[in-house]
Amino acid sequence: MTSTLTPARKRSALTKGQLPKFAPYAVLAVALVLGAAILALIGFNAFGWGIVSAILFAAGLVGWSAAVEGARKAKDKLATCLVVGSFLIALLPLISVIWTVLVNGIPGIITPGFLGTSMNGVTGVFDNRAAEGGGPVLGGIYHALLGTVQITLLATVISVPVGLLTAIYLVEYGNDRPLARAITFFVDVMTGIPSIVAGLFAAAFFFAVVGPGTKTGAVAAVALSVLMIPVVVRSSEEMLKIVPNELREAAYALGVRKWRTILKVVIPTAISGIASGVTLAIARVIGETAPILVTAGFATSINNNVFGGWMASLPTFIYTQILNPTSPSNPDPSSQRAWGAALVLIILVMLLNLGARLIARIFAPKTGR
Repeated sequence: MTSTLTPARKRSALTKGQLPKFAPYAVLAVALVLGAAILALIGFNAFGWGIVSAILFAAGLVGWSAAVEGARKAKDKLATCLVVGSFLIALLPLISVIWTVLVNGIPGIITPGFLGTSMNGVTGVFDNRAAEGGGPVLGGIYHALLGTVQITLLATVISVPVGLLTAIYLVEYGNDRPLARAITFFVDVMTGIPSIVAGLFAAAFFFAVVGPGTKTGAVAAVALSVLMIPVVVRSSEEMLKIVPNELREAAYALGVRKWRTILKVVIPTAISGIASGVTLAIARVIGETAPILVTAGFATSINNNVFGGWMASLPTFIYTQILNPTSPSNPDPSSQRAWGAALVLIILVMLLNLGARLIARIFAPKTGR
């Protein structure tokens, strides 16, 4: 009687063992402990602890996976660690900025009258008294907030028609003509213009037209519009390009003229992307400091006339409060106002970005029956 021997199956990379589900948590705990021990020897700090622990975690998890699961899954875990690590590295500065501004800005915002008063009449005497505990921090950002709204609104009124009409020409009438190519080139160049150059351009233009020393909110709005127009053109152009040609051809087949097709078919179809692009352009310029300092100066009182007199904005308010405190001997009250204004500015930018997403969702073309 003969017996047959079954050869032992060779374990392939696809049928090897697997790490237990608790493996990442166990490796993380060990990495944190080892990282703390290493940092205790050379000087402990939270940032270094996080970096060393992350390196130990990645090395430990990949090594354990290579020993148990094989090289194939170990490479997969290494790639996962690199992707997650890159995401955290990109997210960490944002979280740090928001946390720092929140911690330092909340005391300024909750100060009575901070959002409803200006710096008119506030001197170093009041800040010295507040720093010594003899009174509250006086003065607020109402004049700067009002100036920001007026300047940005006027810049939007200038930029949106110019940018939208330029985009319509490039998409609907340009047809790769020399003029269209030239406009595209200059729009690309304007996208990379430093903000201070835009401010100098607006100041020089009004110097030649009106006269020297012209600093108003309108000049600042022109400077900001130079920065906004390329963003509006590019975003509107991309939105108009994705409108299906079938919609245009259907309108032409019905005898609708081209300008009316653009007005009644193309723009309504792309309105969600255009509106969100405009909102993002506003968020991009609302925090500019250099062009407003050059073109609008700085004021401590409320100015409701955007065409006359110096005007403050939130970025210039922050700049002046930090660089030139109201009381040089006691800069803490000025610093508190600056942090509060920074928090308000970040809130405005976040609201604009959320508004852009909401606009895109509300005005997006409806699909389906």
